[in-house]
Amino acid sequence: MKSDARALAALRSAVARSMTERFGPGHWSACPSKAEVVRQMRASHVLVARRGPELIGTVRLVRAVPWAIDSSSFTTVEKPLYVLGLAVAPDCREKGVGRQLMDAAKQAALSWDCQALWLDAYDHEAGAGPFYVKCGFRRVGRTEHRDIPLIFFEWLATRSADGPSQQPVPQS
Repeated sequence: MKSDARALAALRSAVARSMTERFGPGHWSACPSKAEVVRQMRASHVLVARRGPELIGTVRLVRAVPWAIDSSSFTTVEKPLYVLGLAVAPDCREKGVGRQLMDAAKQAALSWDCQALWLDAYDHEAGAGPFYVKCGFRRVGRTEHRDIPLIFFEWLATRSADGPSQQPVPQS
């Protein structure tokens, strides 16, 4: 996976440039260096989507440590994961790649016996909030971090005698 650092940096930079073209400059405009991607890879579990050998999507999972973030909006659980850095190549959007990555994140959470996935999205047209709702996440709060308005979302896993399952999400 370390050999993917250059490809991950290129993918995330392409996504940042595309977002900037669509929505103007913003926090989403940052292009990561290979060194930054390597640091993130060491600190998180990276999921990737490929089309043949080409890397076309990624998302990262990290142990959510409630003392390090404002977790007051989220359901209290013992073992949450935080979802970071969802990125899908601009030419692969709206083809199910993002949903497959989020489904893989849910499966990872279940296999690691985690009870929730937490994430934030920009409270802006550039934010992926509606996408996360379509993926089964529910909106649980909002905040502002360094003058960036964010919306919090969560997905809860439940366990039964039959094994792990996804919590039904209320329809809105």
